[in-house]
Amino acid sequence: MSLSSVPESISSETPWRTPDATPYVKIEKVTKRFGDFTAVDSVSLDIYKNELFCLLGGSGSGKSTLLRMLAGFETPTSGRILIDGVDMSHIPPWERPVNMMFQSYALFPHMSVEANVAFGLKREGVPAAQVKKRVADILDMVQLGHLARRKPHMLSGGQRQRVALARSLVKQPKLLLLDEPLGALDKKLREETQFELMRIQEELGITFVVVTHDQEEAMTLATRIGVMNNGVIVQTAEPHEVYEYPSNSFVAEFIGNVNLFNGVVADDERDSVTIQSDDMGGSIKVDHGISCAPNQNVSVAIRPEKLRIAKQSPDLLDSKVNCTKGQIIDVAYMGSQSIYKVKLLSGKDVRVTQPNVSRSAEDRLTWDDHVILTWDPDSSVVLTS
Repeated sequence: MSLSSVPESISSETPWRTPDATPYVKIEKVTKRFGDFTAVDSVSLDIYKNELFCLLGGSGSGKSTLLRMLAGFETPTSGRILIDGVDMSHIPPWERPVNMMFQSYALFPHMSVEANVAFGLKREGVPAAQVKKRVADILDMVQLGHLARRKPHMLSGGQRQRVALARSLVKQPKLLLLDEPLGALDKKLREETQFELMRIQEELGITFVVVTHDQEEAMTLATRIGVMNNGVIVQTAEPHEVYEYPSNSFVAEFIGNVNLFNGVVADDERDSVTIQSDDMGGSIKVDHGISCAPNQNVSVAIRPEKLRIAKQSPDLLDSKVNCTKGQIIDVAYMGSQSIYKVKLLSGKDVRVTQPNVSRSAEDRLTWDDHVILTWDPDSSVVLTS
């Protein structure tokens, strides 16, 4: 695990950085086995009131199983789950202060929008006048009041998603669980809906736990992210911290794009470390110390946008550290940025991204250009696992 320091700019007033803050959801060493298969392996996690917490991981990582245990649809093999200080081990789903929004939305096709949203309240025997007001209020909040009489098949995907969200919220749960809530939407609509979801959560002050496999979605939505792999949470942190200070190589590679250089610790000082890397073809200096044995094998993670790229020229001096040469073997023009694939002299392929701040194509790098890559000592992170 990297021992890099997290920047002080992250607020210390957030509850997870306050030692005496009381978690709203407390998961204590929860394990779930299905026969010989362990889906969730001794997970402990604290989630605080009014958070929008994302469980992020690939297929089979255990995130949906953990969500279903929070909802009460699965029972832990061992461990316990507390919500607002109450042990939920023997409390059925319908008696928990929890609601769940499924990926499929599960709307009743024969009912109108307002009837779908009102269904749960009517089943609970809420007075008709109160049902009408609460349904109208929540439909206005999700901007669907004008579509209250329509049936689900008359709505767009984004509108159906908001109906399902309104139905989940109208019962005023203390905790809302969302399983891949935006997975059925196209990219543009998904991006728009992410901000809408954040607005609604902030307005209502309900604690949200969202399961997703989409890294960008988690980075956009979350107050904090719990990254899962093989049934274990491998890092829990704010989005900025997960991206800039990954705890291990898995997190570094799973969140966004990253270049990993293998190497050996050559010089370990209190506030810096130098790695000799055959992958990079030279020395990498990082401006933070690490806890390791002499000559330990490590990896250095550098994000593509942290690399500077320039054509090789006689007046461009080579640095002894954080500098390597290569040749562009592929280019992708993405409008706002260009992506370059560079093959280093060592044979390793490196990804570099560069913003297209100029409309001129005269000085743009292209295929087969010989280039030099450089980066600052604070742009990389040393990983020991």
